[in-house]
Amino acid sequence: MKIQSPGRTEGTAYREVLTTTEVGKYCGVNFRTVIRWIERGHLKAYRLPGRGDHRIEVADFLNFLQSNQIPIPEEFQPRERSVLIVEDCVEMATAMKRVLAKENYEVTLAHDGLQAGVLLATKKPSIMTLDLCLPGLSGEKVIEFVRHTEGLENTRILIVSALPVEDLERAKQKGAQDYLQKPFLNEILLEKVSIIAKVEAF
Repeated sequence: MKIQSPGRTEGTAYREVLTTTEVGKYCGVNFRTVIRWIERGHLKAYRLPGRGDHRIEVADFLNFLQSNQIPIPEEFQPRERSVLIVEDCVEMATAMKRVLAKENYEVTLAHDGLQAGVLLATKKPSIMTLDLCLPGLSGEKVIEFVRHTEGLENTRILIVSALPVEDLERAKQKGAQDYLQKPFLNEILLEKVSIIAKVEAF
């Protein structure tokens, strides 16, 4: 699946085109190596009129990175695709991460409420999936933390829990965007995450 160029976001050193020197710095190689990639057809680029210098569009650069399994620099990571999975069952968390990562979400895992608080403060994910039954700090307390912490206003919350629907509805009223009851289909998880990625947080 090809990556689309990320949208312009506040505070992001976002560029629409890159020079061969800039691409070389991101990839840790000399600009001459980048030129060879272009000449051999590995990296799509165009030449400026007159001078003949190469320019690489960001979308083509990102597709090149993905095709060659090179990590995408943080400044080019679209924030709406960053997800924190808060789930104390390691097997469940790993399975969810695998499903979301296949769709190019940037995924981080937390296995208890306290770890979730640390990662929320440092990573500032745009989406958090949250189990309500957590060791250390309950899921409802995590919701309260998010909704009362400056800098996390735009974090969307998807409750993922085996608790009865009444409990999930109560958690939603406290500040979650939606909920998903366990067990669930992978397709539904992707659908829910995709939908709340496009709505405004509280």
